[in-house]
Amino acid sequence: MRNLNIITLLLIIIGGVNWLLVGLFQFDLVAAIFGGQNALLARIVYVLVGLSALWQIGPFSRSLKTGEVAAERHR
Repeated sequence: MRNLNIITLLLIIIGGVNWLLVGLFQFDLVAAIFGGQNALLARIVYVLVGLSALWQIGPFSRSLKTGEVAAERHR
């Protein structure tokens, strides 16, 4: 489960950086790497980023219930 959380967080970070580039420079890095927005590989990346965001709703809601984020507990 921990590995899945790390992978999904990494994908969310990739998606966030991609949206930053789109917002600032109108440059879609995922599309540029994988051959355009409609290319199969780019669409797979977009879907994986979206599914990762949905997956992370669970850990996020659990952290709200406990009153602290798990990463903060280890300090």
